[in-house]
Amino acid sequence: MDIKVLLTVFAVVFVAELGDKTQLATMLFAADKNVSKWTVFLGASLALIVASGLGVLAGSAISQYVSEKYLHYIAGIGFVAIGIWTLVRA
Repeated sequence: MDIKVLLTVFAVVFVAELGDKTQLATMLFAADKNVSKWTVFLGASLALIVASGLGVLAGSAISQYVSEKYLHYIAGIGFVAIGIWTLVRA
């Protein structure tokens, strides 16, 4: 296992998930006094695991047909486009 990659992925996903809609929804579920906090934690954790798994599978499949260099370009353009779209809508 490559520890550098592990820590990089952890840091990026952790920072990206802080304060997003998923975390806010999880906080709202956990705020319900009648709901087990462990159930909320397990549900949210499993959802993130499955979503991440789908990302890994999709990335693996796409990388068979598109070079890593072009994937970086496509991802960069996608992030810039989302940023511009967000600024325009603000």
